[in-house]
Amino acid sequence: MSGEPTLDPDRLIANARAETGLTELDEPDIEVPLRVLTRALREEARLTPGGRYFWSGRLHGILIARLRGRDWVRRHPEILEERVPPPLVILGLSRTGTTLLHRLIAADKRFYSAAWWECRFPVPAPDDMDGAKRIAVAKAEVAAMLEANPDLLSIHPFDAMGADEDILLMDQTLLSTTSETMACIPGYYEWLRTQDLRPAYDYWYRTIQLLQWQKRRRGVTAERWVLKTPMHLGHVDKIVDIFPDATFAQTHRDPLATIPSYASMIYELWRGVGETADPVEAGRQTSGTLEHDLNRCLAVRDTLPSDKFIDIDFRDTVKDPESVVERIYGQIGLPMTETARRQIGEYMSSHPREGRPKHAYSMEQFGFTREDIERRFAEYRRRHIEPTARL
Repeated sequence: MSGEPTLDPDRLIANARAETGLTELDEPDIEVPLRVLTRALREEARLTPGGRYFWSGRLHGILIARLRGRDWVRRHPEILEERVPPPLVILGLSRTGTTLLHRLIAADKRFYSAAWWECRFPVPAPDDMDGAKRIAVAKAEVAAMLEANPDLLSIHPFDAMGADEDILLMDQTLLSTTSETMACIPGYYEWLRTQDLRPAYDYWYRTIQLLQWQKRRRGVTAERWVLKTPMHLGHVDKIVDIFPDATFAQTHRDPLATIPSYASMIYELWRGVGETADPVEAGRQTSGTLEHDLNRCLAVRDTLPSDKFIDIDFRDTVKDPESVVERIYGQIGLPMTETARRQIGEYMSSHPREGRPKHAYSMEQFGFTREDIERRFAEYRRRHIEPTARL
């Protein structure tokens, strides 16, 4: 992106078209969500100069990806013929060990996974099929983010090369919860709750096809996919429609611990770009999203065969993650080979949790009380927390 940063949707689209020489954006429509989002960023977020530059660049990159994505499929229609194997989808509230579990399984080379750089930049430029340019940009972006706010590393192990949340693939539609986690924009937050997100999941699937096509052209093949993002909790039915043979590994930890922790991460992200970051508003928005998604997951689970779900206590993941992985493999019919043990063990030894700074926060800081969280998450706690509370 060159020139002054802009949050004008027409200029953003025009700039992306000028840079790529392409004019056709793919489905679903991006102009309406782009207008809603940029209005919220201009009128609500009170972006800092750095925040304005960040958001202008981010939206420019998304529009570039949407233009190039359509062009790749036009020139290579076989992308949409990629047969994506049934995935293992890791579900769970944020802060329940999903990242650790995801990266352990991604270390097993029998699984396809999407690294942060691939999720952030899934569509290559014509001369970047190997990903070298995207990797360099992703590493610089992560480094800049952590330099601006070192506290983020105590909350999430950001790693441009590590497997990460595929919600960033849906972020290309501006119909995911990603944007609301990166700026205090309540107008956009409320608008998104009124939208049908099935088009975002259709795009998500096509982008997984594109990533798999790129991987195979780079000589990478695997038997399965492992995917993970907290947003999937509220959309299990959409995933089952796309992947009828998907298996879900759902991690569990008391919302009394997870909800304030997640609110603290969102607050830190907001604080990095805008002047309206407010911890209580971060608590309201994050808990509202997670309450809806978790209760929706409980309702959808009741309609599906029980063997589609593997329930995992957060404490087990922390205490003996290899045994948790082996139990998952047993349920999906995948043997735990010595090679897989070695690959998982190498990841564990090279990524110690103890090396990260301590994450400090309080429940009250984000407007929570114990009674409020217990009431709002009562059914989930009754099913998945209270039965193991004394174990």
